[in-house]
Amino acid sequence: MRHQVKTRKLGKTKPHREAMLSNMATSLFAHRTIRTTEPKAKELRRMVDRLITIAKKDTLAARRHVGERIKDKVVVKKLFSEIAPQFKDRPSGYTRVLRVGFRRGDAAMVSMVELLTEKPKAEEDTKKASKRKGKTGAKNRPKAKAKEEAKANAS
Repeated sequence: MRHQVKTRKLGKTKPHREAMLSNMATSLFAHRTIRTTEPKAKELRRMVDRLITIAKKDTLAARRHVGERIKDKVVVKKLFSEIAPQFKDRPSGYTRVLRVGFRRGDAAMVSMVELLTEKPKAEEDTKKASKRKGKTGAKNRPKAKAKEEAKANAS
């Protein structure tokens, strides 16, 4: 039985596990969503929710505490200025873990961890623009047609 066992070891030593989770949290705050295995996602959710709760205070002590885990100063600034204010009225549950499927190589369950924040306006606009021009671009043409056109243009 797992009485009073609080964390998953994930087959790693404590320093390796802490570094990995710190890096994953940094990526999550920077990109708003990441994909990883399910046990790692569940451990990451615990850590990220605690960091956001601390970041909601926005004190010097809170910044130092979060800075111990998140090494990238730009991401720490983004956490305190953009992410944490969106959760000021929410008591907990800042992340969502969704099962995506199985990894091809070893059939491990892959999950997606995402922050429950609103997308920035600039990010939405770029996605819409890329969808519009993506259908007419040369990237979507079959390779054979692209090669034929290149030969025709060269001669």
